[in-house]
Amino acid sequence: MNIKQILATVLSAVVKIAVIIWIVNFIYGKTIQAYEFGYRVFTEEAVSPAPGREIQISVTEGKSSRDVAKILAEKGLVRDANLAFVQILCSEYRKTLKPGVYNLNTAMTIEEMLKTMSPVDEDEDEEGDKE
Repeated sequence: MNIKQILATVLSAVVKIAVIIWIVNFIYGKTIQAYEFGYRVFTEEAVSPAPGREIQISVTEGKSSRDVAKILAEKGLVRDANLAFVQILCSEYRKTLKPGVYNLNTAMTIEEMLKTMSPVDEDEDEEGDKE
């Protein structure tokens, strides 16, 4: 073997090792981000401590869960619209959000906000009591 072949083999090995290290580091970083996002879906705290600030929002007919999440983020009621969207999808209130004007507070969690935006009709409440 001559010196050029040895150097080419060593250089090739170094490049392969560097690429493998980069791939492992990339996958590790994305895994940590995914875990943190998933953890926040179920543990995200309110934007501010009590008493917070009252903010009025309007949800019109036909707004999707993504639209509601964007509204909450734009008004400063949640930190991240994408996180709020996933929280809405995971919530028991995802199908019961109703159009209206709501007074929400920055000290409320997303679950409390969704509960406020999902008022129970008196007819539904009476049916629930009978069961």
